[in-house]
Amino acid sequence: MKIGLFFGSFNPIHTGHLIIANYMADYTNLEEVWFVVSPQNPFKSEQSLLNEDDRLNLLKLAVNGDNRFKAIDVEFSLPRPSYTVHTLDHLSKQFPAHEFTLIIGGDNLQNFHKWLNYEAILAKHQVFVYARTGIVEKPLLSNHPHIKLFEVPLLNISSSYVRESIQAGKSIKYLVPEPVRIAIEENKFYGIKG
Repeated sequence: MKIGLFFGSFNPIHTGHLIIANYMADYTNLEEVWFVVSPQNPFKSEQSLLNEDDRLNLLKLAVNGDNRFKAIDVEFSLPRPSYTVHTLDHLSKQFPAHEFTLIIGGDNLQNFHKWLNYEAILAKHQVFVYARTGIVEKPLLSNHPHIKLFEVPLLNISSSYVRESIQAGKSIKYLVPEPVRIAIEENKFYGIKG
């Protein structure tokens, strides 16, 4: 089976993430998209992260009912910080019948050559890149045969925007799936006053 791996902190999952995953499931040869919750991204600070189990549960609420999507916690049991090459090796051993493709944003492609063992990733896996606004120059590796660029309809929202909206007392309705909004409000995540 062809599986797309969409890595992220998902802090929290938002509608933009789901639009990207939906596009990849509908317009590429991927049969499923697995959302891989990163407990700690080596390029990001851990301070603003909601607990990993809570982020995973929000993600499960977001993808519930869509059998093309799965929320997985594979990196929770791997050494930290999480490196994509290690996760790919682990999943390839655990699911030898599956073919794994990375799903990343154009901003990540700009720095892909800085990733640990990026050459090993490109030797074994395809990388599907969704375009993001504001990326003007052509990324270094965009002509690599295992890298495919896609123009995906994107919403200009981010997890940090969702968190800032919550902290400012603004509504996040439509920014996140409704079950995610309800869970965030009920659990007073991200500094909701209650």
